[in-house]
Amino acid sequence: MTRWLLLLGAILCEVTGSLSLKGALEHPALYVVVVLGFASAFAFLAAVLRRGIPVGVAYGVWAALGVALTSVLSSVLYDEPFTALMAAGIALIMGGVLLVEVGSQHAPAHRQGMS
Repeated sequence: MTRWLLLLGAILCEVTGSLSLKGALEHPALYVVVVLGFASAFAFLAAVLRRGIPVGVAYGVWAALGVALTSVLSSVLYDEPFTALMAAGIALIMGGVLLVEVGSQHAPAHRQGMS
């Protein structure tokens, strides 16, 4: 459970950094939030990987939820468009990530030391 909470932390930090980047165009002090957000996101992601989530799964979940949250929140915060077609695209991305996650659970155990 801890590793999934860490992954959620990575996602929230990345989304914060991305949204702050847009805001920093008007308010340069937000660049501090951008740097801290992205640095924290990568630190959280490294912690997730150390706890054994495969990189393909961790990155896929991170990217899919990051895209979804950033799209929805940029619509709310910056009045950017969010259309039904965009929602369908996000749903497809999330479906793909779900397949990657399920596939990783059914994959044969990877043997250490094999190249």
